[in-house]
Amino acid sequence: MLVWLSSYLQQYHTGFGVFQYITVRAIMALLTALLISIWIGPKVIRHLQLLKFGQEVRNDGPESHLSKQGTPTMGGIMILFAITVTTLLWANLNNPYIWVSLLVLLGFGAIGFVDDYCKITRKNTDGLIARWKYFWLSIVALVAVSLLYWLGKDSSATTLIVPFFKNLMPQLGWFYIIFAYFVIVGTSNAVNLTDGLDGLAIVPVVFAAAAFGLIAWATGNVEWAKYLYIPYIKYDAELAVYCTAIVGAGLGFLWFNTYPALVFMGDVGSLALGGALGSIAVMVRQELLLVIMGGLFVIETLSVILQVSSYKLRKKRIFRMAPIHHHFELKGWPETRVITRFWILSFILVLLGLITLKLR
Repeated sequence: MLVWLSSYLQQYHTGFGVFQYITVRAIMALLTALLISIWIGPKVIRHLQLLKFGQEVRNDGPESHLSKQGTPTMGGIMILFAITVTTLLWANLNNPYIWVSLLVLLGFGAIGFVDDYCKITRKNTDGLIARWKYFWLSIVALVAVSLLYWLGKDSSATTLIVPFFKNLMPQLGWFYIIFAYFVIVGTSNAVNLTDGLDGLAIVPVVFAAAAFGLIAWATGNVEWAKYLYIPYIKYDAELAVYCTAIVGAGLGFLWFNTYPALVFMGDVGSLALGGALGSIAVMVRQELLLVIMGGLFVIETLSVILQVSSYKLRKKRIFRMAPIHHHFELKGWPETRVITRFWILSFILVLLGLITLKLR
């Protein structure tokens, strides 16, 4: 929106042309989203308290979590609001990737909202029936990837980039839709599983979004794409603004979500942010890189899969509790130690992911 306004005002003063630069708008988006989150945070928390939208805690979880019962949840609403408003303000709205990004973010957020509301009204942790949750997630994801396929059919936008191999970029064709669908839905659920401790999920999301912002800018820049041996995709550069909006909103939410948390993001936040990361990875053609940079989410998901499979096949558990962050809690690690160490691991994985862009 401000891109159009600055373009109009440029005829009166050339200084307004600075807002045509993506780097400037990306930084402004980060600051705007951060300020919006911090500004509306207390209001959202107070409103959630008045509505008695409190967290429901698992009966079989660590005893230390019992004190979290009743802490306001659905705080992800403030994240989605900050990202959406900021993106509409600072991004170029002529870019179709921006609208697809918002479709996934708000679509998954709406499903998460219903899931959270069901948990609150039913006073348990079951939430929305699983098959219906995956059905609606699938509908939103399939609509999004179908639009992306139509926008980039048989071009570099539908190739698969394989880390460490600069000349291995197979054209996916129609398989792109299936592959992209699993990336978006899978990432959404992986972030959802990770969101179990104060601030545990939001910081890795911020790390990954910041890294993808750099990658999006490079992918949308002809010279940098050529230098890094990655395909140039004309719509990608603008995603840097969307990514920094996620970073700013995430940091603003962390202001209230850091231990001991004043509010939890709930599924409205975790499903939406996971879907956002997955959709960004698809649009910049770095789905396999997401496995590395989002490695913490992968580890959390695998711990659940291994735990369930082991119990069904052998009637034995591998971990004291899954996801794996609960395993370390039950081993005696303080919650803050688990969180901080997982943040460090996430930061290292993001750096390793960025390094692979040049190791080809």
